[in-house]
Amino acid sequence: MSPRPEYRTYQFAGHEEHVLCFGAEASRQILIVPPLFDEMNRSRRMLVQAMRGLAERGTGSFLVDLPGCNESLTSLEKQSLSTWREAVGAAATQFGATHIASLRGGALVDNGAANLPHWRLAPAKGSSLLKTMIRTRIAGDKEAGKATSEAGLMEAAKAAPIELAGNMLGPAMVAELASAEPAEVAQLTLRALGQDIAGSTLWLRAEPQDDPAMSDAIATDLHEWSASCGG
Repeated sequence: MSPRPEYRTYQFAGHEEHVLCFGAEASRQILIVPPLFDEMNRSRRMLVQAMRGLAERGTGSFLVDLPGCNESLTSLEKQSLSTWREAVGAAATQFGATHIASLRGGALVDNGAANLPHWRLAPAKGSSLLKTMIRTRIAGDKEAGKATSEAGLMEAAKAAPIELAGNMLGPAMVAELASAEPAEVAQLTLRALGQDIAGSTLWLRAEPQDDPAMSDAIATDLHEWSASCGG
């Protein structure tokens, strides 16, 4: 029988935030920090299938919902990379994470539990994510007959939340994204897409898609990696 997901919550900043779990009784528990913003939505199904594959191999995992995302009752515009980093740390502690895995922008906030072994796939800089969202906003405004510039948006973001690619981002988030890079951690394993992990850049697609081969490759690699470092 295929492993079934469990839906649980963790406490952070006076609220309950959600996690999706597979293999909750396993001795190894990998906290998965997904890509950020719209990239998260495009990659979620692939990640859930990877988690199912991990459970089939005997390794547990849980996919964290960051405050302001998905079913969260908190406001996205009040979040920053700093609060997300703290939320990752809270989830890791409350669920007894033994390892941390992140994809793309998730690597910008995965060091909330810096003492654990980390695995990163195609980590992204904050400036790259921000520029992509700004280009999307400018293109949308152009279609609507509005003239918008990157400089104008960045100036506006200093004083009030702005909408970028469907995300209402506050001044703190925009400011942190502009200069954020994945932090150094004591135990780090980097994986490159197309070299170490077979798969496609789902986070760049126009619509959410699946990649079963990529899910299987991630599950296999995470299972073997977690067993080799503290498992």
